[in-house]
Amino acid sequence: MKRIALMAVAGLLMTAPASAQDMSAFATGPVFEDFGPHAPVEGGEPLPSFSRFAIAFDVATPAETGARNRGFESAARFINMHVAAGVPEDRIQLAVVVHGKATLDLTTREGNASRPMIEAMLAKGVRFILCGQSAAANGVKKADLIEGVELHLSAMTAHALLQQDGYTVNPF
Repeated sequence: MKRIALMAVAGLLMTAPASAQDMSAFATGPVFEDFGPHAPVEGGEPLPSFSRFAIAFDVATPAETGARNRGFESAARFINMHVAAGVPEDRIQLAVVVHGKATLDLTTREGNASRPMIEAMLAKGVRFILCGQSAAANGVKKADLIEGVELHLSAMTAHALLQQDGYTVNPF
């Protein structure tokens, strides 16, 4: 019993430093001023001047109650971070492929905290693509979606088509 208790305490001590992160260097902008925080990296490898990014984000995890969807915000962070690092905004193309329980975060339902962020991202050319299979499973119709959200046959199909267009999948 003592050994189990000691192992539990040791496990807690090992995780404590990881949870104590300093986020003071993080800021939003330059593209999205209200979301997408990132930090500058001093002394990092410079990005090539010809950098072009065509990235697909895969999001299946829904937002926590009353919060914005973290997967969507990661896409905004990607844009803010790279534009701040000198990549021209027009050299960044992002698509957010949404499926599973995150489906409802693309709807006009009351209290959707992600909606203003999605609308701002759509206005900047970020594509939001909803899996039609997930829409059907969650009872979501095209009319329920935020204007500009695309509805595809499936998330698998969307990813396959994006890859044919030169997009890579962001693993985060």
